[in-house]
Amino acid sequence: MSEPDWSPLTGFRVAVTSARRADELGALLKRRGASVTSAAAIEMVPLPDDDELRQRTHALIETPPDIVIATTGIGFRGWVAAADGWGMANELIRALGKARVVSRGPKATGALRAAGLPEEWSPESESSREVVHYLVEGGIAGTRIAVQLHGATDEWDPFPEFLDELRSAGAEVVPIRVYRWHPAPRNGEFDQLVAAIAEEKFDAVSFTSAPAVASVLMRAGEMGIEGEVLSAFRNSVHAMCVGPVTARPLVRLGVPTSAPERMRLGALARHITDELPLLQSRTIRVAGHLLEIRGTCVLVDGVVKELSPAAMATIRALAHHPGAVVSRTDLLRALPGSGTDTHAVETAVLRLRTALGDKKMVATVVKRGYRLPVDEAYAS
Repeated sequence: MSEPDWSPLTGFRVAVTSARRADELGALLKRRGASVTSAAAIEMVPLPDDDELRQRTHALIETPPDIVIATTGIGFRGWVAAADGWGMANELIRALGKARVVSRGPKATGALRAAGLPEEWSPESESSREVVHYLVEGGIAGTRIAVQLHGATDEWDPFPEFLDELRSAGAEVVPIRVYRWHPAPRNGEFDQLVAAIAEEKFDAVSFTSAPAVASVLMRAGEMGIEGEVLSAFRNSVHAMCVGPVTARPLVRLGVPTSAPERMRLGALARHITDELPLLQSRTIRVAGHLLEIRGTCVLVDGVVKELSPAAMATIRALAHHPGAVVSRTDLLRALPGSGTDTHAVETAVLRLRTALGDKKMVATVVKRGYRLPVDEAYAS
């Protein structure tokens, strides 16, 4: 038996918004057959140029905190590296060594230990809420807490409730925003990606940080298409996030999201591979053939059939009402750049039949329209 000519993500269009490791995620998805469009949603402020980080680091050296919370491994290591560049690393480690040290997860724990700062406690769940509960339960009124944060923008903070709860319990909170971000420049590839989301040209959009989500929403608002983007995410474009913190800005707006169990890049790629075909493909039996409809192609009896945009729009419109007659007027309305000439429908149907390889898969109903002669319809 010959090997199939398709991969799990063949025919699916995935947008990658990552600023870091975008090439790695894109390669993982392309290897699985996806068509990938990549445009960074955010730009990192270079650590040596981050005056806010430098000033707060100096302030903590001058007045060491009572408690330090490390939320990410890369963020904590970046902070120490920046301090080293400013000639402050040893002083920073000595200052933090006087504090109680709490870690949010194993990667942060590893970074702390590498710096000679063994953690007092870390939750197995990697949950910020558990960190807050642990500290508040022990009493933190009157304490000064330095919180290393990762991935904040100038306009948006990924941990507002986390910091607010610590303050509500009576602590003075010093946010240390490592790797602050700016939204991507205007009128570039990122704007094109946001416009394509609004036009539902992707089957999924991958997010590896909450600031990237926030940047997409903010840019959509600036472009006057926020409603269209949210509508796309609520309908045919699936938001696939690396974890719950990343998904939070969308969840607050009632947008459905999905995420892997483990907050890792490889796990996200596997999650997209496993879930997208279940969410975004339709399988029906037509004229004795098994037809699977994907984002940019169809599979007929397991063989990939490449379709033009017009043919793809036609098969989708017919499959939306499997077995029922779809009028030429309705099909014309579904065609990209549709005009008023129903001859365009006849041309699209002719090309669709040719591409499918069996003309019987699209039946003509005289004076009424076209239909898929369905044997048995079912959702994949």
